[in-house]
Amino acid sequence: MLVLLLLVLVGVVTAVVLVRHGDTYARGAPARAAAAPAPARPGAGLRVLAGCAGAGAAVLYIWGALCVAGAVMEAEDGGTGSAPLRPCRTSEHPELSGRIVDYSVSYLPLRFDCETADGDGYASDDVPGYVNPGVAVLALTAAGSAVAAGYATELRARARRRPVTGPSNTPGGPV
Repeated sequence: MLVLLLLVLVGVVTAVVLVRHGDTYARGAPARAAAAPAPARPGAGLRVLAGCAGAGAAVLYIWGALCVAGAVMEAEDGGTGSAPLRPCRTSEHPELSGRIVDYSVSYLPLRFDCETADGDGYASDDVPGYVNPGVAVLALTAAGSAVAAGYATELRARARRRPVTGPSNTPGGPV
């Protein structure tokens, strides 16, 4: 699991570096040195952060959805050893696992719930506990960074449109 997350992180960082400096790798360093540096755009770092956080949230949500889909496939698989449902067999709730009659699935938040006949039940361990909080934090980070980048751009645009007033243009100043 940790290896998969590290691979995703390396992939996102590599994609960001290649997008930002792709022409350097394609043409070589001397061609890049001759060109004038582009002016910094306001909120560029926040846009990169928003993109990376959004991509991380999407990848993490897809991982959780695959975990839920795998649990559903295991629950639907009949035959020998299918009672109680395989995703509902846990050492945490051994008294409840023998009374499981059905299951329910939720995709927001990602959950696989095992249900008993009397309405009691519990969440299966098939969806890792870090998935839902991780998706929420990454999605909020992406949204907040995107809003902050837009705000920074708007502030710079307003500052450019604002007229410059000197001492002679102010009322009551020297003429």
